[in-house]
Amino acid sequence: MKAMILCAGLGTRLRPLTERWPKPALPFLGQPLLRYHLAVLKAAGVSAVGINTHHLPEVMTDTARAECERARLPLHVVHEPVIQGTGGGIRGLRDFLSDDDFIVFNGDILFPVDLRPVVAAHKSSGAAATMVLMPMPADEKYAAVEMDPQRQVRRIAGHGPGGAALSPWHFTGVHVISPRVFDFMAPSGPEDINRDIYVRVMEAGLAVRGEVVQAYWSDLGTPSRYLSTVRDVLFGHVSLEGLGKASPFFSAPRGTGNWWAHASAHLGAAKVAGPAYFGAGSVLDDGARIGSAVAVGPRARVGDGARLNRVAVFEDTEIAPGEELVEVLAWGAHRVPAPIAP
Repeated sequence: MKAMILCAGLGTRLRPLTERWPKPALPFLGQPLLRYHLAVLKAAGVSAVGINTHHLPEVMTDTARAECERARLPLHVVHEPVIQGTGGGIRGLRDFLSDDDFIVFNGDILFPVDLRPVVAAHKSSGAAATMVLMPMPADEKYAAVEMDPQRQVRRIAGHGPGGAALSPWHFTGVHVISPRVFDFMAPSGPEDINRDIYVRVMEAGLAVRGEVVQAYWSDLGTPSRYLSTVRDVLFGHVSLEGLGKASPFFSAPRGTGNWWAHASAHLGAAKVAGPAYFGAGSVLDDGARIGSAVAVGPRARVGDGARLNRVAVFEDTEIAPGEELVEVLAWGAHRVPAPIAP
């Protein structure tokens, strides 16, 4: 089975971080977000991966090559000079994907889910596509996928044929798709897989199914969501055991306190309340004070007397002596506010 990871987005809500990294290449607890996606896909039986690029294509391609080599997965890359949307992006990999059912995975989420039951349900159903769904997250305003009691999707974000007794669900950004769906794509130009292509599929009488899963899911598309996801992982709200060696804690075992540190991290005499994470080569000066939900990336340094609480420090960043940060993403000279709910 093959898979595509959508990697062409601009990541405007995460600037200035996305002026350095495309979202799937963004560091998360010391490693690219893409590493987590590949672990999920490989566990589901995927044997080759394709990506599309647009924003910072060289960075995205280099990251994907390194991570796919690490995961021992062949990589296929298609560049989009003009961004094509989710549907157009999938269409761009038609030659790579069209020999069998395939998985499509959004590149900007953390979703450590077991997809094997979803793939099996899709194949046994004969559906043209299966959308992986969850209950609607509280206090969020995502567009709903509406499904009938037979698990047939009938409307997406208000588009589609509709029907009776429909219930709203949240789309995770993961699908299992039959090559038949390519026949419903426009020959060229940007389009959306959900609002455009699936609507045509449904109106033609083919089945688009929904498969509901129970797993942690987070969209890392804003500073606040990024930091709240760091907090959730460090507080143990996210099960990462299924990721194996791709778990950030595999190479950063838990210390004697409430923290995880890479073997090359230097904590010195700093005070760490935790939970916290310290990446490879990170340094805490002796007078540093680390509170809860703090992630310090590779080769970052926290100066004497600095105080951090609910902060993600990106790689190679220096926190000045005496600097106090709360609910911030720190990269280089940038301090990006990231207020998170209690």
